Amino acid sequence: MTQYLSFVALAAVLAIAPGPDSLLTLRSTLLGGRRRGAWTAAGILVANIVQGVVAASGLGALLMHAETAFRIIKWAGAVYLAYLGFLAIRAAWRMRSADGPVEAKMVTRRSPWSAAWQGFLCNITNPKVLAFNIAVLPQFVGEHASVATLLTYALTLAAVGSIVLVGLVAVAGLASRVLQRLTVRRSIEGATGVVMLGFATALAAESS
Repeated sequence: MTQYLSFVALAAVLAIAPGPDSLLTLRSTLLGGRRRGAWTAAGILVANIVQGVVAASGLGALLMHAETAFRIIKWAGAVYLAYLGFLAIRAAWRMRSADGPVEAKMVTRRSPWSAAWQGFLCNITNPKVLAFNIAVLPQFVGEHASVATLLTYALTLAAVGSIVLVGLVAVAGLASRVLQRLTVRRSIEGATGVVMLGFATALAAESS
């Protein structure tokens, strides 16, 4: 039990640390409200579960040892993060000509499924999530742990991450109510775009 609780503590620290998932959820909530933020977090949760299942089944280890395949995954992650950064910067640019609460609501009115899909892709294309599951889980459960044990720890990681994201959505949702001016939202989009491009650049550097 002590070992499991230590893993939960580590998972909490990792979930709290800033990353693409938390940044995307924060942006979705600040610009689209709690509902959109919750859908983004839900997409991330599904992707985390998929990554955990892949790692527990042993398929993840095969991908990591297949250098070409894992490099493709890394590049796919870098490209998608760059794409998210481009979308945010483009949105900030399009907001330059208007400023008002009505226009702000029109800009952020999108399907909740698009938020969930965006969250899913952000996590599923992040090779660091899969690498963590494969490299760190055996240190807690042992090299010869059963698939069920590995899956339990992997799903715990996903659950802890989701709890943190839900908390982020709740807090950011309070701020979203006062962020109605497009000048403020434009700043959020622009900052998000720059940071996402930074994540993409770092991942691309690791892949080269």
